[in-house]
Amino acid sequence: MDSPLSVISFLLFSLFSAAHSSTLGVQYISKLLQIQDRERAPPTLQIAASRAVLHRLLPSHSAAFEFRIISKEKCGGEGEGEGACFIINNHPSYKYGAPEILISGVTGVEVLAGLHWYLKYWCGSHISWKKTGGAQLFSIPQSGSLPRVQDSGILVKRPIPWNYYQNAVTSSYTFAWWDWERWEQEIDWMALQGINLPLAFTGQETIWRKVFQKFNITISDLDDFFGGPAFLAWSRMGNLHRWGGPLPESWFHEQLTLQKKILAKMYELGMTPVLPAFSGNVPAALKDIFPSAKITRLGNWFSVKSNPKWCCTYLLDATDPLFVEIGRTFIEEQLKEYGRTSHIYNCDTFDENTPPVDDPGYISSLGAAIFSGMKSGDENATWLMQGWLFSYDPFWRPPQMKALLHSVPLGKLVVLDLFAEVKPIWISSEQFYGVPYVANANTASSPFQRMMLCIVCLIILCMLHNFAGNIEMYGILDAVASGPIEALTSENSTLVGVGMSMEGIEQNPIVYDLMSEMAFQHKKVDVKAWIELYIARRYGRSSPLIRDAWSILYHTIYNCTDGAYDKNRDVIVAFPDVSPSFISLPLERYQHYGKPTSRRAVLREETNAYEQPHLWYSTSEVIKALELFIASGNDELSSSSTYSYDLVDLTRQALAKYANELFLKILDAYKLKDVDSVTSLGQKFLDLVEDMDTLLASHDGFLLGPWLESAKQLAQNEEEEKQFEWNARTQITMWFDNTEEEASLLRDYGNKYWSGLLRDYYGPRAAIYFELLIESLEKGEDFKMQKWRRGWIKLTNDWQNSRKLFPVKSNGNAVSMSRSLYNKYLRSEF
Repeated sequence: MDSPLSVISFLLFSLFSAAHSSTLGVQYISKLLQIQDRERAPPTLQIAASRAVLHRLLPSHSAAFEFRIISKEKCGGEGEGEGACFIINNHPSYKYGAPEILISGVTGVEVLAGLHWYLKYWCGSHISWKKTGGAQLFSIPQSGSLPRVQDSGILVKRPIPWNYYQNAVTSSYTFAWWDWERWEQEIDWMALQGINLPLAFTGQETIWRKVFQKFNITISDLDDFFGGPAFLAWSRMGNLHRWGGPLPESWFHEQLTLQKKILAKMYELGMTPVLPAFSGNVPAALKDIFPSAKITRLGNWFSVKSNPKWCCTYLLDATDPLFVEIGRTFIEEQLKEYGRTSHIYNCDTFDENTPPVDDPGYISSLGAAIFSGMKSGDENATWLMQGWLFSYDPFWRPPQMKALLHSVPLGKLVVLDLFAEVKPIWISSEQFYGVPYVANANTASSPFQRMMLCIVCLIILCMLHNFAGNIEMYGILDAVASGPIEALTSENSTLVGVGMSMEGIEQNPIVYDLMSEMAFQHKKVDVKAWIELYIARRYGRSSPLIRDAWSILYHTIYNCTDGAYDKNRDVIVAFPDVSPSFISLPLERYQHYGKPTSRRAVLREETNAYEQPHLWYSTSEVIKALELFIASGNDELSSSSTYSYDLVDLTRQALAKYANELFLKILDAYKLKDVDSVTSLGQKFLDLVEDMDTLLASHDGFLLGPWLESAKQLAQNEEEEKQFEWNARTQITMWFDNTEEEASLLRDYGNKYWSGLLRDYYGPRAAIYFELLIESLEKGEDFKMQKWRRGWIKLTNDWQNSRKLFPVKSNGNAVSMSRSLYNKYLRSEF
């Protein structure tokens, strides 16, 4: 008999599996898809790789499943470019001790996505990152008792071919210190989520070194070119050079070896890894070796005092013949080193680097030249470009956008609509200007052909969601559940994929679970019903209390519709570098139960020193959800790692917003010249930081220690250990350069709510500020901004150079800690 969960699953999800979806854009990548199909790993290798994933995930059930690779024709496709599928059947020859479930798929990725689908919706299990609670697998019945599916089987098609993963900076914010064991876990996770188009950026510095040496650039010159391990993403994009470097010799060999393992595993599973391409970012020495080359020095990118030691990189003009030569050499060197390619290359020449001229003709020539560099090294090359520039930089007005997007042959440019869950560019740009236009369509013989001739830009709809790996409960679940479908079914759609382009991972598992599933959805998802199933899957059980809690979270934390970028600026982790006199407070007292807008501080004059914390929901409602969560901990949920993670995260979220208000009360008391209240409230703030640190120490997902230790473990000697640890500490605090009295413009951008970081850094920093507030009142003097900056910048620099050890394993009880802090700070106040 089918389980109740499988019946609900069938009712909710069976309809879309029979739907037929495609877009005009898919037609233009059909040839590339055919090439990739021919070059894919043999079925036997893909099956072996898939079975290895199953064994790592669920060794007790290795014999319970049989996997098969099938052709696209088995999916019922009606034409070229149709998406792939997976099929779940009861095994036709089942007997005790033999496979019970047969899962077939076009590639290893589809097979594993099918396995995940079955485990989710027939066995009630849940798979997330280890740091966010890991996998909930105890709900899966024992081998021999697995739930049967309907006799006709379950067919789930991809509506569009690609499921993209990563951001160009995820490689630094999250992956910087990963070894092969952690990478293998992530590739397993990708495959189970159905991801088939991941970036593969590891180890490229070794390739670049070989390429530039062919152009007479020395090793010494390249020491100045590459950034340190935690800052390679921005070195690659031409935002900075040398910061955190130079790279030690061991880094080049170890990272290239790691990249080859990553690529091998991705190819074995049938993935399409995206390799980097030449963007024009060149070492300074190239202008001396090639004095006639068109090389421009770029402007300052967030460095203090425009320090040329690490700012103002050099860009080779794409119209210079040398550009194509370097581009071709880089592609060829990758082919030589890796032995193969998937023919898709990422290049972001203009990512936060504005072109020197806005003439559309010039922009068009740049785009054409960039693609020529790729194609000269790979005849089947396709350019994948992040669309962040169109959201971020006002330079890209319609004429400039059109010029760039129309500079590449049809079907050879794919744009990631990077921030589509908040600011979808495909809508405002008319499908990225891929709609019909008369001037170039008159030679076509039919309206359909004229339309097809004008489709220039293919898009992948992405969810950016997270900046810098900040820890913040946040999401827009309704947009995630509907946006890809709206893009898919829109008129003249050029959609060829969906994806996740977050800057950092290992947070908000519900958001990534739903977005991954959208790669297989043909219709909008009923989020309320989906969450009901999510709760049971994530914790292995459900209850009225936890369902009520998640209902609140869905309508508050996970319903952000204000369009604001969610970079976490909570006071604890992003302490304001501003004099209290420059923050004007409303006359009324701040009430925790009020609407968000009543608790916003307002600056009296323009300044970039205080970016207000983002608040888009009623905190009183979220505290009610926390009460329900804590009450749920009295039952079997308390033993669940997934529940513990969510409880700690929700408690942290509520306390963080409370701390923001507490800070405003301190400033209020300061303006009233109430030194006693400033002293007592300041101490309460510092006690709260200490208590939150203890709370975070109760779950492995909120520890500083693993980040630092993983950095040191990649080192080959003591000198490298110090360098790598400095890189790791600096990225999450000051980020970029500073002077003794002027902080980095990117300070706290990579902030983290991690145990160890609060107690050892954020708390002492706040203490310096509060001491100066008290000193100002006691002496009747203005707040000493220069003294404050010198104090906390020195604290930061000392902390970045510290070698203090931090725990890598959690301690304490998450339920009791959450209950205690709720009673101490939240219930007692309100």
